[in-house]
Amino acid sequence: MSNHNDPFLQVETTSGSLIEQLQIIWDEVGETDTDKDKMLLELEQECLQVYRRKVDEANRCRAHLRQTIADYEAELAAICSAMAEPPVHNRQSDQTAGNLKEELRNILPQLEEMRKRKSDRKEQFVQVLEQIQMIKNEIYRSTIYISSKTVVDETDLSLRKLEEFHRELHELQKEKSDRMKQVQDHLNTLNSFCSVLGMDFKLTVSQIHPSFGNSDGSRSISDDTIEQLTIAIQKLREVKIQRMQKLQDLATTMLELWNLMDTPIEEQQMFQNVTCNIAASEREITERNTLSVDFIDHVEAEVTRLEELKSSKMKELVLKKQSELEEICRKNHMVPENDSSMEYTLEAIESGTTDPANVLEQIELQIAKAKEEAFSRKDILEKIDKWLAAREEESWLEDYNRDENRYNAGRGSHLILKRAEKARSLVNKLPGMVETLASKTSAWETERGVEFLYDGVRLHSMLDEYTILRQEKEQERRRQRDQKKLKEQLIAEQEALYGSKPSPLKAQSVKKVPRVSSGGANNRRLPVGGTMLQTPKPDSLGSIKATPHSHPIKKIDRTLQHDPSNLHPDDGCATESAGNFFETTFKIF
Repeated sequence: MSNHNDPFLQVETTSGSLIEQLQIIWDEVGETDTDKDKMLLELEQECLQVYRRKVDEANRCRAHLRQTIADYEAELAAICSAMAEPPVHNRQSDQTAGNLKEELRNILPQLEEMRKRKSDRKEQFVQVLEQIQMIKNEIYRSTIYISSKTVVDETDLSLRKLEEFHRELHELQKEKSDRMKQVQDHLNTLNSFCSVLGMDFKLTVSQIHPSFGNSDGSRSISDDTIEQLTIAIQKLREVKIQRMQKLQDLATTMLELWNLMDTPIEEQQMFQNVTCNIAASEREITERNTLSVDFIDHVEAEVTRLEELKSSKMKELVLKKQSELEEICRKNHMVPENDSSMEYTLEAIESGTTDPANVLEQIELQIAKAKEEAFSRKDILEKIDKWLAAREEESWLEDYNRDENRYNAGRGSHLILKRAEKARSLVNKLPGMVETLASKTSAWETERGVEFLYDGVRLHSMLDEYTILRQEKEQERRRQRDQKKLKEQLIAEQEALYGSKPSPLKAQSVKKVPRVSSGGANNRRLPVGGTMLQTPKPDSLGSIKATPHSHPIKKIDRTLQHDPSNLHPDDGCATESAGNFFETTFKIF
């Protein structure tokens, strides 16, 4: 190495040159050797102090470099630990790299990189924690105080911790979504209630929380807000139920008054939306303003008007209900109760001594009782109608059998014959009808403990009277048959004595047998199973004489004319044969 390039040799040369110059100066000055040695010693001490100061400064710089490197390594290790990553700097492998400054230059870029990564990771934590904080403030702001300052734990910035915060954020977001849906459902329910009750929805929800009045801003989803919404819904539901029950009571009263006063359909249609909800449940009433205060007041005013109208027409209503009761009783052949006291009741209503509502209530009870009894009498009344119809046919058959020209050929005679056959068949069923009717009537009276009355007369009495009359007529028919046999015997004897052809004078003296009623001892005409029997006069039998040259048909016809009992329903075969014989004879002629 050249001397010019060695800094220590240059110092030594410079120092020696300076000392030589100093010796020359001292010699010229005349300094003693003692003084010279003293000044050289001081000079040497001063140089040593300068060297020592420089060494101390070098030591301090080296220590500072080492401390800085150590701090950087510690910080780097802390960052790697906080981020849960392996160390990025290995000092043992860096010992061969050179001096401290080189080592510092090697570690500094790694540290800067890790600092940047830590800052980015911390920013991710801050963003997640801020979202978590914001959602928690929205959910728990009314119950738990949560600081708005976001604090990040820098000792744990690992991806695992970040993932935990992300999961927490996701759960909070889900809870927030559920709460928002729950709040919206509550608001929809409140809106429905307010619509039905005729209330201001915005005013109602604004009283619960101001955020509900602003459609643009975020809505409160806190526990306290949801609880207040639930309480408001419950209160409005109770109000709705109370108003619904009141409206249904008014609708029921309205229907009753309509029915009482026969209100026209046109007037009823004005309140159709009221009566259609008379049996509706709370959930079924959703129409707007259906339960508003104004609408209920309107319905209540109509009910009040109807009640006032009812008071003014109460007498008319009482008469109408009484007529309805009488009509039910008339159709079912019953006698209404207290029929004679209606006149006094109306006088009491006019004088104000009797409450017409009580009178109407009593009549309504009588109508209900009459309808119930009419329903129980239905089967028996149907059988009574059949029985009475059969008696009418029986009466017609009696008149038919008394008709002397019933077998004469004429228009519609075949229809009359068919009706007569049907009437005979129906009359033969009368005893069975009476027996069945009596049995059912007895069962009805036993079940209800009262007598079965038909237009005020006990049905059993009617049936017994009919049975007795029928027996009396049957006895009368037997007596007529015996008289007929006696008459035929007398005619046969006369023919044997005088011949079959009577004299013209006696033939002209033959008179028609007068009709007599078969009412029995009471001399009444009632329908029974047979004909209305006739009793010929005794002197008429003696005037009948046989004529040998008389035509057979005329002889039979005269015999039938004088004694219609020959065609009694009991002798059905003979009647039918005679009818067929006459029809055939008429066709021949």
